[in-house]
Amino acid sequence: MNKAKHKIHAYQIVFMILTLAVMVTIFIFSSQNAEESSQTSSTITRAAVTIIDRNYYNEPPAKQKEVWDLASFIVRKLAHFSIYTVLGFCASTALGRRRLFTLKSLGAVAFGFLYALTDEFHQSFSAGRSCEFRDMMIDTGGALLGMLISVAVMGIAGLIAAKRRKAQTRHKKT
Repeated sequence: MNKAKHKIHAYQIVFMILTLAVMVTIFIFSSQNAEESSQTSSTITRAAVTIIDRNYYNEPPAKQKEVWDLASFIVRKLAHFSIYTVLGFCASTALGRRRLFTLKSLGAVAFGFLYALTDEFHQSFSAGRSCEFRDMMIDTGGALLGMLISVAVMGIAGLIAAKRRKAQTRHKKT
């Protein structure tokens, strides 16, 4: 019986640690109550409102509230997507180099979904926050993108390494 040995590389350990760090960061953000969470995102929202409506500060209060609410929604959902993209990238990279359509790739996305599920559940215990299915899907989409980026980056790195090995082999023969 031929069992293949799976060597864990140093970069995988680094990305396991980074995965845990991102998970802790998400946990901390989810522990914030609604007011703290709004304060965290309001700095970015302030910048977003001027992008969405360049005349924002000259608009009537009702229009400002409409634009603020839209910008706040976009910022919050992009924050979900972005941090789960980082989580998906780190978790996927920790699994090592592989092809796209593998159980490991599916596992990285499933991991992102399961963490999103537990994160939303945890968030529902924070004052003024709720458990949103939409956010779980946004989070899972981010994890999927992170996994895709990871596989692409590792594939490109593998091609570069193979090219270098081939060039070194040719150089040694001459």
